[in-house]
Amino acid sequence: MEDIKFLDLSKQQKTIEKKLKSNLDKVLYDNKFIMGPEVKELESKLQVYTGSKYCVTCSSGTDALILSLLALNIGKGDIVFCPSFTFPATAEAILMAGAKPVFIDVGKNTFNICHKNLLDSIEKCKKKNLNIKAIMPVDLYGLPANYDKINNIAKIYDLKVIADSAQSFGAVFKNKKVGNLTEITTTSFFPAKPLGCYGDGGAVFTESVKVKEKLESLRAHGKGKGKYDINYMGMNARLDTIQAAVLLAKLEVFDWELKERNRIAKIYLDELSNVFHIPVVPKNTVSAWAQFTLQTKNREKLLNYLKEHKIPAMVYYPKPMHQQAAYKEFNFNENLTVSSDLSRNVFSIPVHAYLTDLQQEFIIETIKKAKKLFL
Repeated sequence: MEDIKFLDLSKQQKTIEKKLKSNLDKVLYDNKFIMGPEVKELESKLQVYTGSKYCVTCSSGTDALILSLLALNIGKGDIVFCPSFTFPATAEAILMAGAKPVFIDVGKNTFNICHKNLLDSIEKCKKKNLNIKAIMPVDLYGLPANYDKINNIAKIYDLKVIADSAQSFGAVFKNKKVGNLTEITTTSFFPAKPLGCYGDGGAVFTESVKVKEKLESLRAHGKGKGKYDINYMGMNARLDTIQAAVLLAKLEVFDWELKERNRIAKIYLDELSNVFHIPVVPKNTVSAWAQFTLQTKNREKLLNYLKEHKIPAMVYYPKPMHQQAAYKEFNFNENLTVSSDLSRNVFSIPVHAYLTDLQQEFIIETIKKAKKLFL
């Protein structure tokens, strides 16, 4: 049996090799490395794919979050609610825009933002007369958050919603794809994401033409109609043409990859439900399965056992945001116990589309043996 990889980009590259080479050769021939025609083509295809009105690509998933906050005029003194159990970019973007994060706990089974804890935190902030402005849910591990509930809460309190969907591009919530579930959605094209390029990249999806136009200005230093007419304090956050060319090639196999990820995830769910605490996919929801994440009380022993048997496993994330040194002063919420527990218990196993049946069977049997031995 060949070595198991946590994410097999080499096999993916061989699958799209002909289209990829053709796309890259065209960019090299045209010499349009910044905002070349491939960028516009990609934005158009992503709009169609998600069903969103507008797509604005950018240089990374983090920049997509920052640009969205700036486009909504969220900044100094404003409060943005986000999960504690997430990658640092979520909270980082809020601070970079000048706003303040308030961390919210997550659900143990879905890993996504807890609506009860969110409501409690909103009420506490209102009593303190804080300037609450937005909710930034995170679709962790590829599972869309419950946007019906989130959008309803936002409507009640007059808050904006910026979906951090860095891990969930391609996922579905109630027959609507990520990118079309709330007023602004961001995603990442980091290589490890479900749809990844060969460097950094990101995109913002919106239903507002005003927001779309402002995003296009902000990503290019805030420029207006003329190159040196500056309307906003902007950024250098454009997507490279070469990365757009890579993504266009990957889009051709993306739906197949998603189907494979879901097929593999279902086998894991069926086989491991009596062994570990498994993730839950709510009804009418399809995950993009950026990660397949389990929970155990004896994580270090298990990880060492998997390593001995050459099975790659990762921990996303070993420390929640409210425990990070850089964010201690923003710890307004004392009820973050699930986030703390998950950081001690979660681990992820390979779920990529190029995992063979034999490899998956070996992973499952090895994990089951580990359970019997010391868990």
